[in-house]
Amino acid sequence: MTVSYHDTNARMSQATVHNGTVYLAGQVPDDTSADMRGQTEQVLAKIDRQLAAAGTSKEHLLSALVWVTDMGEFAEMNAAWDAWVVPGRPPARAATEAKLALPEFKVEVMVTAAIPEA
Repeated sequence: MTVSYHDTNARMSQATVHNGTVYLAGQVPDDTSADMRGQTEQVLAKIDRQLAAAGTSKEHLLSALVWVTDMGEFAEMNAAWDAWVVPGRPPARAATEAKLALPEFKVEVMVTAAIPEA
C-alpha cells in the first residue's frame, strides 16, 4: 500500500493520494476581500492546481464538501460552482453553513477525485 503526501507541513497535507484517488484538504481563498463569488472562484482555481499536481482534474471529481459562512450567499457560491463544474459530470456534493477558521473566509471546499488510468 502506497500513500503519497503533497504540499505537506507538520500539521497536514494539501493532498494525499492512495489507490488511484486524490483527497484534497479544504481549500480557502487567499484574497479575503473578495465577495462570495470571488472567494469561491479563487478556491476552485486552487482545487484545479492541486488536482493537476496530483495527475487529475475536475473532470474526475467524485465528491465535494462545501462550507459557507452565510447561506444568504449560497446562490453566489453556486454561481461560481456552476460555471466551474464540468457539465454532465458533477460530483456527489454536500453543502452546509459553518463557522470557518478565519472570520474573513466565506467559503471552504474539499474534494475527492479519481486519477485516470494511463
